[in-house]
Amino acid sequence: MKGEATAEKLFGSRFKVTVAQPFRAAARPEGRPEGLRYPRPRAILKRTFIEVCVLVGLCGGFSACRRAESPQPQKARNLVLITIDTLRADHVGAYGYARSQAAAVDEIAAAGVRFEHAYAAAPITLPSHATLLTGRYPPGHGSRDNGMRVNANVPTVATELKAHGFRTAAFVAAFPLDHQFGLERGFDVYGDRLPRAPNGQLATERPAASVVNDAIAWLESLNPQSAIPNQSAIRNPQSAFFLWVHVFEPHAPYGDAADRRPVLERYDQEIGTANRELQRLLRALEPRSPDTLIVVAGDHGEAFGEHGEFAHSIFVYDTTLRVPLAMRGPGIRADARAAAAPRATIAEPVTLADVAPTALAMLGFTMRDVDGIDLSPLLSGGTLPAREIYAESFAPLVEFGWAPLRTVRSGAWKLIAAPKPELFDANVDAAEAKNLAGDQRDVVRRLESRADRYSAPDMSASAAPPDVAERLRALGYTAGNPQSQSAIRNPQSAMERPDPKDRRDVAARIAQVTSGELTGAALVAALEGIVRDDPRNGQAHLRLAFARLQDGDCARAEPEFHAAAAGGLPSADLYLGLATCLGRRNDLAGAERALGEARRLEPENAAVLANVGILRAAQGNQAAAIESLTAALLRDPDLHEARFNLALAYARAGRRADASAAARDLLARLPASAPQRAEVERLLRAVQ
Repeated sequence: MKGEATAEKLFGSRFKVTVAQPFRAAARPEGRPEGLRYPRPRAILKRTFIEVCVLVGLCGGFSACRRAESPQPQKARNLVLITIDTLRADHVGAYGYARSQAAAVDEIAAAGVRFEHAYAAAPITLPSHATLLTGRYPPGHGSRDNGMRVNANVPTVATELKAHGFRTAAFVAAFPLDHQFGLERGFDVYGDRLPRAPNGQLATERPAASVVNDAIAWLESLNPQSAIPNQSAIRNPQSAFFLWVHVFEPHAPYGDAADRRPVLERYDQEIGTANRELQRLLRALEPRSPDTLIVVAGDHGEAFGEHGEFAHSIFVYDTTLRVPLAMRGPGIRADARAAAAPRATIAEPVTLADVAPTALAMLGFTMRDVDGIDLSPLLSGGTLPAREIYAESFAPLVEFGWAPLRTVRSGAWKLIAAPKPELFDANVDAAEAKNLAGDQRDVVRRLESRADRYSAPDMSASAAPPDVAERLRALGYTAGNPQSQSAIRNPQSAMERPDPKDRRDVAARIAQVTSGELTGAALVAALEGIVRDDPRNGQAHLRLAFARLQDGDCARAEPEFHAAAAGGLPSADLYLGLATCLGRRNDLAGAERALGEARRLEPENAAVLANVGILRAAQGNQAAAIESLTAALLRDPDLHEARFNLALAYARAGRRADASAAARDLLARLPASAPQRAEVERLLRAVQ
C-alpha cells in the first residue's frame, strides 16, 4: 500500500467504525434497586455493534414453586406465553374493535377466556415482561425501567418450570428483552439474536416472521416424530415444555411513516403483521393443543394524543396500562351457556402480575412470593377477594427529572399519586376525564398511603453505585441534569419535582423524536426546539449532534457534542461521535483525547476499541492498531468495519498474508448484496 492513510480516509470510509450505542446493565447488590435507565430510541441513535453478555447468577436456595398437593383435573402439561408489544386492548376484535387485525388474539379469546380489564404493572417493555414472568410488581423484581436487570434472586416461570423438568425456550423480537437484562434465567434456549444490515450494523428489533420461524423450529426439535400422530409421545412427561414468544411490530415507528397514511391505520397494519405470524405458531401448536395452556397478552398500550400523551412510558393512564389478556387450554372453554362451564369473559380487574401464579396453578404447581394471585377460580364461576392493583412509571423521574407516577386501584377508585394527585371513578369514567381528587380528599390520602406501601417515590441509594447510575443515565433519554439523580435518592425531593402533567408539551415533543415518526429536517427541527427550551438536556443535544453528523455537518455537530458533555451526560457515544468529527478534520490529538474519555467510560466496548485502532493506524502505529482492532473483534466478531480496518493495518505493516486472510474472512461474512464487497475485493487484489 502506498503512502500513509489520512484520518479523513479512515474515519470517512464506508467502513468507518460508527458510533457505538452501548447498552449494558451491571450487577447490583440484592435489594430494591435505585438507578433507572431507558433505552435510546432506535430511530435516533443506532444500536452498537457489540452484543454484551452479562452473566446473571441463578437464584440459589429453595424453590418458590412446588407441586400442588391436590392437583385439580384437566391440568395443562405445557405452557405457551405469547406477548405482543404495544398492543392496546381496544384495537382487538375480542374487545369490540370493528377493524381488528388481531386475528391470533381473537382466535385464542374465542376458544378460551378473555379478561376485560387487564392492566400492566408498568407502561414499559422490560418491567412489564418481568412482571408477567415473575408475578411481582416492579419494586419486587427490580426492573423499574428498560435496561435495568431483573434481580437474579427472583424466581421466574422459567426457573420454576425448569426445576420441574420442563424444556424451556424463549424467542424475543427486540433489544429491551436482551438476555443481559435477566429474563434469560431458566431458559434452555433464549433466542434474542438480532439481524445486521448489509453494512454490519446491528438492528434493535427483528420481524415477527423470524421469531415465529425460530419458535416453530424449536417445537419441531422437541419431538422429531411430531408429524406422525403419536399422542403418547406428546404426553410423555419428558416432553413437557414452556415456550415464550414475543413480537414487536405494533411498536413505533408504525410501518413506513413516509407513506403519509394515518398513524392508526399503520398501527393496525402492524398488529395484523404480527398476528398473521402468530397464527402460523398456533397452527404448529395444534398437535399439542389438548395438553397446552396458551396465554396471550399485550405488555402495555399506546397513546395517540389521549391526555396529551403520545407513545408510552411516562404517564399511567389506562391508554397505556390496559392490555388484552386471553387464555385457552385444558379446563378453559368459551361455552358459557353450559351448566358449570368456565366463564368466557372475566370482568373483574386483573393485573399482569396474575399471569405467572395462574399459569403455574393450571399446570399443577404453586408459585409463591408473588404480588399476583391465581385467577383460575374465576374460570369456574368463582370470585376473587377484595384487593388492590398497583402500577407505576419512574420514567418521568429518571428521564426528565420529574416526579414519578404511581397508581393504585381499589374498588371503583383509581388514584395516580403525583405532586398533583388524580382520582378517578373507574365505574363511570373509563376515559379518566374527571379528576375527583379535590372532592375526595380522604380517599386520596388513604390510597396515597397504600401507594407508599408498594413503593416510595425514590429508589434505594444502596442499589446503584455512582458509576452504574451514570451509565444508566447515559443510556436513557434523561434531562442530562445531575439534579435528577438527587431526586432519585431523596424521596421528598422526588415528589417536589415537576408534575409530569405540567410538562405534557415537552413530553409530547420528545415522544415524537423517540417514536421514529420524524426523520430528516422534521427531526432536526424538533430537536432544535427541545434544546432551545431545555438547554441542559444532554440527550437532546446528543441526538441533534448525531442527526447533524449523519448529514455530514460536523461543523454544527461538534458544538452539540460539547453541549451534551456540559449537560452532564457521561456517554461513550458522545466521545465517539466527537472523535469522528475531530478525525475528519485531522485533529488526531483531539480525537485521541475524546477516545480516551470513551474508553474510560466503556473500556470493553468493541466499537471504542476499533476506533482506537483506526486512530493508531492514522498515527502510523500499525502494531498498536492491529492489537486494538483484534481486541475489538474478539468482543464482536461481526464488527465488519473493524475487520476491514484490520486488513488495512496488516497491509500497511507489510503482512500481506494476514491482510489477505482478514479480507477473505470479511468477504465470507458480508452478504452477497453488500455494497462494501467491491471495496474489500479491491483491497484483496492489492495485497495478493
